[in-house]
Amino acid sequence: MKRVIIIVMDSMGIGALPDAEKYGDSGADTLGHIVEACDGVDIPNLSGLGIGNIEGVHIQKNNYPKASFGRLMEMSAGKDTTTGHWEIMGLYIDKPFKTFPKGFPKEFITSFEKKIGRKTMGNYPASGTEIIKKLGPLHEKTGDIIVYTSADSVFQIACHEQIVPLEELYRICMTAREMLTGDLQVARVIARPFVGENGYYTRTANRRDFSIAPYTETVLDSIKKTNKEVYAIGKIEDIFNGQGITKAVHTENNMDGVDKTITALKENFEGLIFTNLVDFDAKYGHRRNAPGYGKAIEEFDKRLPEIIDNLKEDDVLIITADHGNDPTHEGTDHTREYVPVLIYGEKVSEGVNLGTLSSFADIGATTADILQADMPEYGTSFLNRIRKR
Repeated sequence: MKRVIIIVMDSMGIGALPDAEKYGDSGADTLGHIVEACDGVDIPNLSGLGIGNIEGVHIQKNNYPKASFGRLMEMSAGKDTTTGHWEIMGLYIDKPFKTFPKGFPKEFITSFEKKIGRKTMGNYPASGTEIIKKLGPLHEKTGDIIVYTSADSVFQIACHEQIVPLEELYRICMTAREMLTGDLQVARVIARPFVGENGYYTRTANRRDFSIAPYTETVLDSIKKTNKEVYAIGKIEDIFNGQGITKAVHTENNMDGVDKTITALKENFEGLIFTNLVDFDAKYGHRRNAPGYGKAIEEFDKRLPEIIDNLKEDDVLIITADHGNDPTHEGTDHTREYVPVLIYGEKVSEGVNLGTLSSFADIGATTADILQADMPEYGTSFLNRIRKR
């Protein structure tokens, strides 16, 4: 085994964790409730790998699943993107990243406005699409930028691309990133550019995430030290602040992410391809659009054979998620859930039930094990359980 491909179906949880009540997420089940809301989903390829065989997933089981399968618990405290991805790569977050349910302090906003030379509006938790619909016309009139947050540890900045050029928006975000430290530290500053007029706006693919750097080395760093490739696709580079990455490409949407993953698969190198497919979360989970989420899963499922056909003999494909985002749950926040793991490849045994694993970090440990990199402090490799004898 010379290469690992990890595809994160961003937010596709499969049932509430035992401690979900502490997060207000009792009863959450992203995939299960999507299936109910859509009166079923047509995913023959995911089903063929064995997603319906995972404990707690109420989809038709496959008598001969082609992949090894299981579900993962989140060990870290939290349910956000950064926590989930960092744990996948071997880190443990013992305290949730700070959130600002009442907005950011007036003193910070005043100082921020002075540094960037623009006024702000908003500064409260909101749905991104709703706040630009509400404040977009005033933003176009005044040039004041829209700032907001959510239940996640984020400071988000929305600007019309014709009012604030992308280069300026990114500079503004970098200024915010430099200022949001100490008691004000958030996991991510996010640029949210949009276009349109008269209150009818559309967010563009020019989103950028400005994350804090991991507090220590991750499995990505360990792989990089072996002189192997760490190929980041989608927002992976942003989530890790570039740390441990050797090559990165950003994506416009899920299908662009699949296209770029297939392009990477066709290249000849050893190491890791790490892809995040963000539409599940950003376009459908947060917007509480269960039918749209269901169609997005079906769309990905149709591309799975193409991904599998481009795997090399020594490749290992791992499909997972980073948290839940149940589109039938109250509010617009992520949900604390188990996530699925499907492992497929010519050298991977078929039909091995890994059961319930205690940490997302088991994926990172297994990846390090496969690629002969240093093992992370957290996580237990399941390579010996899935390796074809």
